Order: sequence, then C-alpha cells, then structure tokens
Amino acid sequence: MRSILAIVMLSLSLSGCLDNNELATKTAKVLGQIATSLDQPPSQENPQSESVTLVSGKGDVGHRDFNAAKKVLPRIFAGMEEDFYCGCAYSGKTVDLDSCGYVPRKNATRAGRIEWEHVVPASHLGSQRQCWQNGGRKNCTATDTLFAQMEGDLNNLVPAVGEVNGDRGNLSYGAWTRNPTPVYGQCQSLPDFKLKRFQPREEVRGRAARISLYMHQRYNLKMSNQDKQLWCAWAKSYPVDDWELRRDERIIKLQGEGNALVNDPGKLVELCG
Repeated sequence: MRSILAIVMLSLSLSGCLDNNELATKTAKVLGQIATSLDQPPSQENPQSESVTLVSGKGDVGHRDFNAAKKVLPRIFAGMEEDFYCGCAYSGKTVDLDSCGYVPRKNATRAGRIEWEHVVPASHLGSQRQCWQNGGRKNCTATDTLFAQMEGDLNNLVPAVGEVNGDRGNLSYGAWTRNPTPVYGQCQSLPDFKLKRFQPREEVRGRAARISLYMHQRYNLKMSNQDKQLWCAWAKSYPVDDWELRRDERIIKLQGEGNALVNDPGKLVELCG
C-alpha cells in the first residue's frame, strides 16, 4: 500500500501544480477507490468455458441434468444392482440389508433405500462457481448450465445406501485403518465425522479414484496435491475391473462420452505417471 501511495502522490504532483490540501484530498479519493477495488472478492470464473446443451429424453444421447440422469441410471446398472459403498443388493429403490449384513447407524428409513451418490460431491462441483456463492446448489442447478452438466454427469453417479450417502456428504476420501471398527454392521466403508473424512471399502477405491480424477480433469476443478496422490495411488493399486468397463460402455451409449481413465489406460499414465 505504501508503494501505491507513493505512485499516486507522484502522479498527482506531476499532473499539475497542486497545493498540499488539494494533493491530500485527491490522494485520499484515489486511495479510497483503490481500497474499494481491493476489497472486492475475486471473480468466479467457470472451471471450463464451453457451450452446454443438455438432453432430457431417455433415448437421447448427451449430457443431462441430475433429474434427467436419475431416469436413465437404472439402465446403466441393470444386472449390477449392488450399492457402491457396502455391496448391498437392491431392487428398484429398496435395499436388501441382509444381503450385506448392513445394520443402520441411526436412520433405518434412509438405510432401506437406494440413492444416487455423487462421488465428487455436488458442493465441490459448485464451490468454485459464482452461482454457489449467490444461492448454493439450488441456485446453481436453476441458473448454471455447466453446473447442471457436472451434477448430472453419469460418470460421477453411483448407487448407494441412503444412510451412507447422507453420512458421506462432502467428506473427503481417505484411508487410515485396515481393520475398521464397524459403523454399519458388516459394511467395510466408514466415516470419520470428527476429522471429516470417509474411507471407502477396498473393492471400490480404484473406481472412486478414477471417477474423482476424471471429474477434476474433465471440468478443470481444483485438486490438491494430497488428493491427487491418493487417487493416483488407488487407481494404480486397484486396476479397472469388469464392473467399470460394463458401466463405461453403457454411459458412452447414453451420454456420448465415458471416462477415458477407464477405457484408455494410457490416459491414466499421462495423468499419474
């Protein structure tokens, strides 16, 4: 600020013969304008600038918003009706808790239904956008087409036990124990509410990592070095499986693009080394 003041005073002095009172008045005015400008929050640029056209019909090919995505997701997982975090079988929206030894933590009603989980949470998708600052998720969904595309990207959506979906929320992924203390009966995924982290079961860590890396690369989202290192480590340690390949083929047919980190091994090498 001192350097700015010196430049302002010098330029005002050179602009004309000003007495001390005039110089002080003009300097204060200019500095006030500068301070106001510096106090303005940084502009929220779109993570990726592109022309976005969304489709809504079940037979259409292209990106959808979240509501339209939910209508075609059952087709993607037909014959693969198993929840992501606990391995529970489900039919329609009803979870077979006995199939996976699931014991509700506190919300039996929500535990009994399947919900569509955003692997990269919606709050992370929206936090870098102006619409989120002006009204949160509801506002982004209504006013920001690119956010709607991210929110409905089929690559980022998986079936999950409703209670686990709610508990995971926007907790970051992590891994801190090989012998988890049960939270949901025999389910091997667990939240750490105190430290705000979530450990997915080993069977889905590679899947979760490739989805997370895809979303951050596809939409130019901010990604910490710590997250990238973890996801790359998981992506390498847990190779692409048949579930991912089948899911990716179906997503391509409905959305026009799948996850290149699943269908092109070279892309993962380029990103993670």
